Amino acid sequence: MRLGLVVVCVLCVTACSGAKVYSIYETADKIEADGYHSETHHVTTSDGYILEMHRIPYKTSAAEVKQDRPVVFLMHGLMSASVSFVLLGPQLSFAYHLVDAGFDVWMGNARGNKNSRHHVALDPDDDLQKYAFFDFSFEEIGMRDLPAMIDYALEYTKQDQLHYIGHSQGGTVYLVFSSMLPEYNKKIKSTHLLAGVGYMEYFPHQELAQMASMSDMIYGLALQNGVVELYPPNSTDMFPADLFPIPGQRIADNCAGNLRLSHYCELIGVRHLLRNVAEPGIDDQPGAALKQIAHYGQNIRDKIFRRFHYGSLDNVDIYGSSTPPAYDLGLITTHVTMHYSLADELLDERDVLAMVADMPNAIARKVARDSFEHSDYVIALDAKELVTDYIIAAINNDGVPPPTQATPAPTEATPAPTPATSAPSTATTPSAVVVVDGTTEGATTNEAAQPTEADEAAPTQADEATTPPTGSAYTFSTISYSYLVVISLIFMLR
Repeated sequence: MRLGLVVVCVLCVTACSGAKVYSIYETADKIEADGYHSETHHVTTSDGYILEMHRIPYKTSAAEVKQDRPVVFLMHGLMSASVSFVLLGPQLSFAYHLVDAGFDVWMGNARGNKNSRHHVALDPDDDLQKYAFFDFSFEEIGMRDLPAMIDYALEYTKQDQLHYIGHSQGGTVYLVFSSMLPEYNKKIKSTHLLAGVGYMEYFPHQELAQMASMSDMIYGLALQNGVVELYPPNSTDMFPADLFPIPGQRIADNCAGNLRLSHYCELIGVRHLLRNVAEPGIDDQPGAALKQIAHYGQNIRDKIFRRFHYGSLDNVDIYGSSTPPAYDLGLITTHVTMHYSLADELLDERDVLAMVADMPNAIARKVARDSFEHSDYVIALDAKELVTDYIIAAINNDGVPPPTQATPAPTEATPAPTPATSAPSTATTPSAVVVVDGTTEGATTNEAAQPTEADEAAPTQADEATTPPTGSAYTFSTISYSYLVVISLIFMLR
């Protein structure tokens, strides 16, 4: 069992209004049930993928709806979907807070998840065509999906610009999108990346960082075994009935009282999931292409944020060089705020500050609660106070972050575990602005902070001790681990 887990760990590095044509989640119905107007839109990319978007223009009970509301586009993380932004219901969900603030909210779905698992010519369920359908990484999402969805939203709303918010991989694809297609920078009013993964030189998850060197080998082995997709429809059907006694149900339902799965259930976060359920769960995992994981694995292994590595010979044919080119963040001219936290196991502070230093108009914002984790931006009960309110204030300020107060900068980044595969680092913090709830730490060569009165004081240690726990029926903090169960069991049971 340990061997099967190790094999997969290498790859884990995570307008038709009201139509339900492609979605199995009934996201639009959930939005309506929560008291908000919902629209479902579909757009076809330049390479034939049919993507689903959900729009929440206003609250159903709104007495008056302002015209020309700021358009805000939300993009989910790896193995996630638009439902992640409305999962916690009307009182806690990230998207609803933005709608309540008067914004026109659009939520995208990346190719390959179950909302966007369609193509004009390719069948993802065909044993041969599935290889072509799932032959994409996060690069294609950034270069094909985002332009199609953003253009559609702007044309539909008759706006020239929108505000972009991306969580996790939603940040990765934005960095690809705005650096590879710099002409789109003028269409983005402001950007907020929530644990946006890009640079991974100091990737904090030590075990995964050690094993990332085997990513290409394991990816090839998976393809040979017909594994191209994570969480295909009815994925539990591939397991013995006594292992998953409730076929078609959430993994959480199967984990309850199942001793054989106790190790895996703890690994994928079901213990956390069952302990603190805030909303009824969805019926399945959204899914993704295995190549998305492999691309992250390559970048962790090579300690560089660059395009997919196909091998030296193929790289020459595709890129004109034996090594893949790196993404040039210097081409991103939009105002970018990178939100990060110290407890994030997938994103290190030093990498965040390095990205900010390489972008001409960016700042870093550290979440005030040190225990804030990678997924908490969309599932934490205190995310509104710690993150969302700041974003709302920035958008209301024409996309400019709230005023900050300059304070002395630390000379070195917060220490973080160094992966065993890398030499001890002597790097110092790149020059960058770091904002913590209205207080700016540090100067920057990119954008000078203007000393003004702070909006609010950072929470005290006592305040943090009483912070509500995170909780959801669909966990995203450990979603990157979930596919370990699926693929490792494939290798062990086939």
